[in-house]
Amino acid sequence: MSTTTQTLPPPTVPHAHPRARTLESVHGGGPLHWVGDGFRVKTLVPSGGLTQERVSPFLLLDHHPPYEYPALAKGQRGVGWHPHRGFETVSLAFQGVVAHRDNAGHSGVIGPGDVQWMTAASGILHEEYQEQSFSQRGGIFEFLQIWVNLPRADKRAAPGYQPITAAQIPTVPIEGGTVRVIAGDFADTRGPARTFTPITLLDVNVRAGTKLEVPLPRGYNAMVLVASGRVSSGGERATEGELAVFANDGEHLTLLAEEDTHLVVLAGEPIREPIFHMGPFVMNSQRELFQAIHDFEMGRFGDIPEDAPGATQ
Repeated sequence: MSTTTQTLPPPTVPHAHPRARTLESVHGGGPLHWVGDGFRVKTLVPSGGLTQERVSPFLLLDHHPPYEYPALAKGQRGVGWHPHRGFETVSLAFQGVVAHRDNAGHSGVIGPGDVQWMTAASGILHEEYQEQSFSQRGGIFEFLQIWVNLPRADKRAAPGYQPITAAQIPTVPIEGGTVRVIAGDFADTRGPARTFTPITLLDVNVRAGTKLEVPLPRGYNAMVLVASGRVSSGGERATEGELAVFANDGEHLTLLAEEDTHLVVLAGEPIREPIFHMGPFVMNSQRELFQAIHDFEMGRFGDIPEDAPGATQ
């Protein structure tokens, strides 16, 4: 009696689709308030219920919604000379014009579509104003400022400045809209911003009905600011002026634009280090924080430029 052995093909394993992240929470931020006399903003990070672990490496997110400033006969609106240490400030201009100057020799003007990326690191003094001619003619102003934490190893690095013009930012066309890649990668396109830790920063405009998918490493924290319009994800919704925070449970964000929408995607690898924060200083220990304050008071952040009012020598 003979037997026949039949070799069966291996079982078919269904293709594993990357999991979409869950929209975990939506935050409306605090009330509108003034920073200096030129920036009427709403703070979305920090916000109630959001821990630093959920938003790291981002420390602060101030959204200046569109607001029409009247013309000034003279002078400029903004914030005068002030210090920073231990992090970076990132400003995105959507409408209006912002002028920046610091005591490390950097200065620049950013208008619609431009980005200003300043590294305070070991310590810097700077000022920010609505650009003089814009202040004198008045008009609609809209922008976003983000504070990005630096890891302990880079908090005492030399200050730096990246003026990134709209022309330097690649735009990726997608079905139903466009994605500007400021930092990180999207659709095999890399943004021009240099970062100390892995960060993705995207400026997105999409038409109603557009489905947007943004691949991200599962370990990145991820947030979406809805600057205008309305989006939904997994049955949850975020609308104009709100911040959507996503769980670290998938490999991409999936958003459906329910209206024509302008949004900003902020994602990055969290910095798992202690944070001691007081005003414009962000350090890793109370001792370092007190040292930063002492260094500033002792003039160790350098001098204000000679042509500035109240300059020190």
